Amino acid sequence: MTYLFAAQLGFIALTIIWLILIYIQLKKSSAHLGTEIQQSILRKYSIGISVWFLFISTLSILGVFSDFSTLPPRLPFALAFPILVLIYLLMRFEHLDSVLKHTPPEWFLNIQFFRFFVEILLWFLFLAETLPQRMTFEGYNFDIIAGVTGPIFAYWCFANQRQKQQLAIIWNILGLLFLINIVSIALMTMPTPLQVFQEDNTIIGTFPMPLLPTILVPIAYYMHVFSLRQLL
Repeated sequence: MTYLFAAQLGFIALTIIWLILIYIQLKKSSAHLGTEIQQSILRKYSIGISVWFLFISTLSILGVFSDFSTLPPRLPFALAFPILVLIYLLMRFEHLDSVLKHTPPEWFLNIQFFRFFVEILLWFLFLAETLPQRMTFEGYNFDIIAGVTGPIFAYWCFANQRQKQQLAIIWNILGLLFLINIVSIALMTMPTPLQVFQEDNTIIGTFPMPLLPTILVPIAYYMHVFSLRQLL
């Protein structure tokens, strides 16, 4: 098995596994709302995420995201949709605060552990000579820190009935900053008019790599935002 194939297979598996883990917790956190409302929430989540997964996968397989010459660039343009959905959830989803209230605060920190695996897979892509080193933990990508420390701070802040909310808030803010850093680097390495660095990051446009910026990265900042809303 080559590093490239291992990374590609890993991103598919990681995306599916973490979406299932979120579904399981969402089912637990919405149980108090009653069967009808719970089933409605789970159905919307399942259909929405399945359609988005298939949509992004289909476009990437067809090579739509591999064309970096268009304006606006197609892949960065696709990143806007998860942000719009997040804004909608924060402003219009009437059961959001109730669901957050029934979600253990440590869960939002523990779930971020997937970012450790993301960094290992990105490192595999670098070893396969398809990704710039600056986008790995050997370069300027510090996101692995958030992945490793998530479970540590979950235990430190909330185990044994501890409620170190301010510490968890600080960790969430730092995690968002790490995320902004690597997303910015990724955008500046794509061969678009916005490119700053010489190394081309074109692998991000080929299947299954678009799953990273359109699903896995949104999972990371969704969990940070929901955790901050819960804690504040």
